[in-house]
Amino acid sequence: MKFNTMQTMKIRTAIKNKLLIANWRLPVDFRNNAPRRNSSTENRKSKIENGFTLVELMLVVTIIGILAAIVIPRIAGRSEQARVTAAHADIFGGIKTALDAFEVDNGFYPKSLADLLQQPSNAKNWHGPYLENLPVDPWGNPYVYTYPGRHNPNGYDLMSVGPDGKAGTDDDIGNWTK
Repeated sequence: MKFNTMQTMKIRTAIKNKLLIANWRLPVDFRNNAPRRNSSTENRKSKIENGFTLVELMLVVTIIGILAAIVIPRIAGRSEQARVTAAHADIFGGIKTALDAFEVDNGFYPKSLADLLQQPSNAKNWHGPYLENLPVDPWGNPYVYTYPGRHNPNGYDLMSVGPDGKAGTDDDIGNWTK
């Protein structure tokens, strides 16, 4: 017996509605092709069989603990490394580009980073603002800008004081370091 498309759709809809009404339970137990029984003792038995034992739960918790002990130390150092990379990107990327654009427009570097936001009186060909706001490093400290630079006497020094927040320590990141 063949059904056309409309009849097939009606049959599928009827089966779907029947399953929804029956809470997705089929009226036949497919394990032994017998009608499903609604005995309360059978329901209690199936609920007990579907649970986890204490040993199984302890095994899963132990495995998760071992994985955490292996993975967490490897991930923990990555956040500080990401902050250092972000500071390098700011110094050698966005802020450097803004300073160079200011220098191209005016023929000299600004006296402070604030000159990238508001036109200084000595900048006649200012086409800013060159930055949206004063940049801060990934640790929340303002970048230190010096013109003319001590490390770059023909240019400028731009640095982040690093995670300790103190200038002149080993964790400083400047445009003269790589």
